[in-house]
Parts: sequence; structure tokens; C-alpha cells
Amino acid sequence: MPSDPLPGLEPGLEPGYDVPALPGMSLAEIETPALLLDLDLAEANIALMAARAAAAGVALRPHAKSHRSAEIARMQIEAGAAGVCCQKVAEAEAMIRGGVPDVLLTNDLVDPRKMARAARLARTARITAIADDLSMIPAWSAAARAEGVELPMLVEIDAGSAACGAEPGAPAAEIAKAIDAAPGLRFAGMQAYCGVAQHIRSPAERRAKIEAAAERVRLTLDALERAGLDCPWITGGGTGSWEFEAAGPWTEVQCGSYVFMDADYQRDAAAPGQALGEFANALILLTTVMSKARPGVAMCDAGLKVQSMESGPPRILEPDPGNSGLEVLGCADEHARVADPNDLLRLGDRLRMTPGHCDPTVNLHDWLVGVRGDTVERLIRVSARGRSW
Repeated sequence: MPSDPLPGLEPGLEPGYDVPALPGMSLAEIETPALLLDLDLAEANIALMAARAAAAGVALRPHAKSHRSAEIARMQIEAGAAGVCCQKVAEAEAMIRGGVPDVLLTNDLVDPRKMARAARLARTARITAIADDLSMIPAWSAAARAEGVELPMLVEIDAGSAACGAEPGAPAAEIAKAIDAAPGLRFAGMQAYCGVAQHIRSPAERRAKIEAAAERVRLTLDALERAGLDCPWITGGGTGSWEFEAAGPWTEVQCGSYVFMDADYQRDAAAPGQALGEFANALILLTTVMSKARPGVAMCDAGLKVQSMESGPPRILEPDPGNSGLEVLGCADEHARVADPNDLLRLGDRLRMTPGHCDPTVNLHDWLVGVRGDTVERLIRVSARGRSW
């Protein structure tokens, strides 16, 4: 699969102006801070998740909010994914412009202008929307009719997060009936995503949370059956919980972070009995020590403008923190403070880190530097970076 074009790059252009590296460079030549993607590990993660979903008998629809890259989305679809999920219309627009043919909008929309944009996308790609309130349906119907398309829609239920989603059972069925009766719309199924389950550390507690969500799904299925509506598509689940959804009434899972993994998911993976450990950390933040002015601490060039810290600090991969005592203590706008109790680090040394939370970290970068071994193979555009409207 060819990379997305790199506009404005001329042969011989020095890196650092438009991009942190160029294909063919060594790891030592990459300008930091840079977000690297180990292509061997990412490709293995993509293949493994596709194979595991197929073996479990569920469709896989990865969430593009993790990578925001049309190129990576195409890799996932080529490996067998049904399409991708997007949270925002602008994100979906970037995916479709990048050659992605099938997008599920997994977030509620209330602005008729955004509904119109989504319906317009349905002229050239398969777009599915969701609703968790009866008042949304007339505007969605008007948008679809204005564009001359039939828009499949899912009713979203609260699967246990107490955030978005209609009450399961009869309230959700009423929304489904309104979708089914609205011109330009077609009732296609149900979204039941339990986001709060993703980072419950105990697999047993996570399973119990999803079993409770499954009861909400079944309650809604019963109400839909009484209303005379089929529900062939039940979508939800994430990287932390998908195997439990696959064992229940869900027909499709929406895993996203598996392609990269991050330090927070690795904390999940460390729990006994957790299959998450099969997925490798493919996303690496490369940073340089740029100050060693005092003993016991080093300052690196990877601050909050290149990594997210709300899920905890990044995990240093090398030098081996188990032997060196190296640990990220915190970040300012431009700097990361690293504990260096044995004063092993020197100016110019490079550290490789696993970001704490992959999704918002990727959104801080224009490019992923795709590396294979010790060589830059290609640059991957984060084509929906910042597209959050």
C-alpha cells in the first residue's frame, strides 16, 4: 500500500522543516521529538486482531480515533475489517477522502449542519449514524432526504457507562420505531458500547461489567422484537473488553487501541488471565535528553505538546528502566522530567517511550514515522489530526 503523498517535499529536502525524518534514514537521524510506528509490530497487531475477531465469529470495525490515519484504516480493512468507526464528522470526511469506504459515526450529532455533512458523505461511501433521542430523528430524516440518500441508523443504548445512550428496553425501541418510520432513514441495529469497562484492571470485574451490559442489550432486543423490528447489527466493545462482547449478543466489535497499544493498556495487560498481552506496543515516542544540569534528573524534549498524560506517564522502554531506575516524573509544555537516580544519561542521549494514552498523543502529530528495524521505511500522515468538529 503506497503512503499518502507528502505535499511540498522535494528530493534532497532536509528533515525538520516539514517532517521529522525521510524514508531511508536511520533511527539516529530522526529529529526529535517524533512519534514512531514499528511497522512489523503494527502489522502483526492488525493481523492478530482480524484473526481473533474472525475466530470469535464477530465483525471487526476498528475505531479510527486511535490513529486518525486513512492509511492505517486502509491497512485494517485490507486485513478484513468491515470499515472503521469515527467520532466526528470531520474525522469521517478525512477517512473517506483517504479511500475508506465504510464509516460508522459512533457519536451523537445534534447540529443539522453536521447531519447534512454526514448525509452528503453517503453519496460516495457507506455512512451509518446513531441516535439516542427521539428529537434527533426529524433532522436526520430531513438531511437524508435533502441529499437523496437512504441513511442506515442505529439506536444507541446506555450499556452501563451512564453517559450517552438511551435507556435500554422500551425507550430505545421507541427511537428505533421512529427511525424505521422516517423517510430517508433505515433502522439498521444497535450500538452498545461500555466505555467504562475498558480500563477496569481485573479481567473478572471487566467481564462482569460486560455481562451486565449484555443484559441491557437483551432487554432492548426483546423490546425491538415486540415492536416488530429486526436487529441484525449490534456493535460495541473496545480493546479492553472485546472478547467478552464477542461471547455475548454483539455481532461487531469496535477495538481501536490494539493497533498501537499504550502504557495504560499495558497496565491492563499485566493482570493475570488477560489476553491483551498478545498485542505489542508498536507506538514509540522518541525523545532526546536536552538538559542534565543537576544530579538525579534529566530533561527531555517531549512535553505536553507531543504526548498526553491524562492516563498516566509514558513508560520508558530503553535504557531498561528496571535496571536504570529511569522514570518519567512529569511533563511541562515542552519538556519531560526524567528521574535518573544513577546519573546514567548524558546530553544528546535518546530515550524510547511508550505513550501513556495513544489516542490523544497521535492527535498531537502530523506524521507517524514508520520504521522497520533501524530504518525509516515511510511516513504515515495523521490525516484527521485536529479534525474534531
